[in-house]
Amino acid sequence: MVRANGAVSLRELARVVQTSEVTVRRDVRALEAEGLLDRRHGGAVLPGGFTRESGFPQKSHLSTAEKTAIADLAAGLVGEGEAIVVGAGTTTQELARRLARVPGLTVVTNSLLVAQALAHANRVEVVMTGGTLRGSNYALVGSGAEQSLQGLRVSRAFLSGSGLTAERGLSTSNMLSASVDRALVHAAAEVVVLADHTKLGADTMFQTVPTELITRLVTDEPPLHDERAAAELQSLADQGVEVTVAGPDADAPGGDGPPAGARPRRDMPLPGQRRTQNGGLGPQLRSASALTDVSGEQRARVADLRRR
Repeated sequence: MVRANGAVSLRELARVVQTSEVTVRRDVRALEAEGLLDRRHGGAVLPGGFTRESGFPQKSHLSTAEKTAIADLAAGLVGEGEAIVVGAGTTTQELARRLARVPGLTVVTNSLLVAQALAHANRVEVVMTGGTLRGSNYALVGSGAEQSLQGLRVSRAFLSGSGLTAERGLSTSNMLSASVDRALVHAAAEVVVLADHTKLGADTMFQTVPTELITRLVTDEPPLHDERAAAELQSLADQGVEVTVAGPDADAPGGDGPPAGARPRRDMPLPGQRRTQNGGLGPQLRSASALTDVSGEQRARVADLRRR
């Protein structure tokens, strides 16, 4: 499966071979000892994964349920009439499918897949960067793409990548992709990272977004035994990143987004504040599902936090 797809998650391996993740983890460790693959947090890749990047056909079959849940939550952050940038990736492509019904939206992207997902959305304006086509992920890169983003200002950037750590932030294995992603970040007031649990703890060659510039992380819930992923999420929250986790019940079915006329779900992640130098509190790690069942007193507190 690793040879066919370039990478695979432990969760998917366990499902395919119908055994426990504990057994799969043991077998992956043995295969790594033989030099047949490299272990990554929550999964495995072909040897040389620090610089190796899977192409779109391989990535599109990985963690599909997780990407769907992440895209559902991220779409709720976008409101009518906003202007945003959306980077390349299979998770951002899923997000684009859900943005097709947001009226008055303007999406700037360097991804052909994102543009294709929005091509028939008559209430969404799509602006594409220039640049050179990179066939492995259907993205426009290079100086043309970067120059077309100069002077641009939007409310949010939605980005994905190859790895995410609290120490280094978001990273990717391709220099040209990293450079364009940095230009997308520079154009946005807020940065939202979309990354499934297999990216947590993974570190690749080129940093795209340092942790201090990440406003929010939207991810899926790591397996219960994955203490390292949970620790990574908490470390990100401790550094001021707002973490929104799609719980087990958030694996919504795929499709083109919420019903027509539905308002974006903005009340899922609790608005947090960056940790200040004098010790002010940063955002807390919480799941999206936990925010839908709160008492009247808690709702009043959330409303008060928002006003502040």
